[in-house]
Amino acid sequence: MKSFSWDCVKYPAAIYRSSGYLHEISEIEENSFESLHNLQKEIKLLCANTEAFLFENLGVNVLLWGARGCGKSSLIKALLPKYAKDGLRILQILKQDLEILPEIFDFLRTKPYKFIIFCDDLSFDEGDKEYKALKTILEGSIESFPQNIRIYTTSNRRHLMPEFHDENELFGFEGNEDKIALFDRFPLCIGFYTYGNQEYLEILENYFKESPQEWEKLKTKAIWFATQRGSKNPRVAAQFFKLYKSGLIDLI
Repeated sequence: MKSFSWDCVKYPAAIYRSSGYLHEISEIEENSFESLHNLQKEIKLLCANTEAFLFENLGVNVLLWGARGCGKSSLIKALLPKYAKDGLRILQILKQDLEILPEIFDFLRTKPYKFIIFCDDLSFDEGDKEYKALKTILEGSIESFPQNIRIYTTSNRRHLMPEFHDENELFGFEGNEDKIALFDRFPLCIGFYTYGNQEYLEILENYFKESPQEWEKLKTKAIWFATQRGSKNPRVAAQFFKLYKSGLIDLI
């Protein structure tokens, strides 16, 4: 078994590196719920589950799925600054490393903290061995799931697997049972949906709240930028604002 090390007092977050160690994070990406727009229901759900986990030893594993760039990952990252003082710690792991989770569980199970295992942008193709590994970890082992660990994952796919037009993903016919089995192991599934012009402009208007006159001049440019990017999601809005702040928006 691998020998892991993590100073959870000094470092509230870590990333598992494929070479076999836990990288303690000293510079954590800044995220806050205040910076996330039009996600009040999603924030409320995720916070309620996290608080049940932290304070009542309850809470469940969570899948955040849906349109790209709509704040799924940012929502999970924003949990740390809010709840680190309450003993929350976050460990991020990549899909290709999921098979190491049982050993990570062994390491974390006895720690006096509550851990969220964060797997971002998760999806599987036919035959991926990590798919069955995760399915077994979630609900198929002889050993009980650690009481101080929950898995929060994001995906653009609801069922985490490719969906084909000749398959019925809704009714669970025999040919689709294996695909739906993993989705069923996440009791809380939070959906994120595409944004239209109005929602996109509302997000950007908030970014420009200290310079409303400048914003009025940039609306048309903002729509053009989103059209070029092929999406009107919060990520694109943030990118537009960063380009504006860098003085580059007039050059593109």
